[in-house]
Amino acid sequence: MKKIITNIFYLFLPIILGSIVGLIINNFIDYQNLTLPLFSPPKVFFPIAWSIIYLLMGLSYYIFKKKITYNTTYISKIYYLELLINLLWSIIFFVFKWRFISIILIILLDILVYILIKLFSTRVKLSSYLNYFYLGWILFATYLTIGIYILN
Repeated sequence: MKKIITNIFYLFLPIILGSIVGLIINNFIDYQNLTLPLFSPPKVFFPIAWSIIYLLMGLSYYIFKKKITYNTTYISKIYYLELLINLLWSIIFFVFKWRFISIILIILLDILVYILIKLFSTRVKLSSYLNYFYLGWILFATYLTIGIYILN
């Protein structure tokens, strides 16, 4: 039973935490009131994209933990750190409106996700592949964050 709960934890932690943060920031989102950079998607696109990304994140970590039985403390620390930075970015950007700090956070997130992909790729390639969409999305989010900061 403990193993089942642990597996559910690995799979769904990003979705659960992302949903909680989504509820926290919902009334603070001012996306439609901002001057947006070119290629900015409509607001409705973000919850769909993040739901898919959080599912892929959980799945990648679950697969990694299932296949690797030796000590994975370092990789786990990177995974949980990037998840924390990911969640903090939304609060910093939307609730506090600290746009410059959000740029620093998202660049840090870009680096951490890249490192995580590299670490996964040397052990469980599928886990790294499941994070490519995530990296692409946050690189695009970095562009949007910098553009919003400059334009507003």
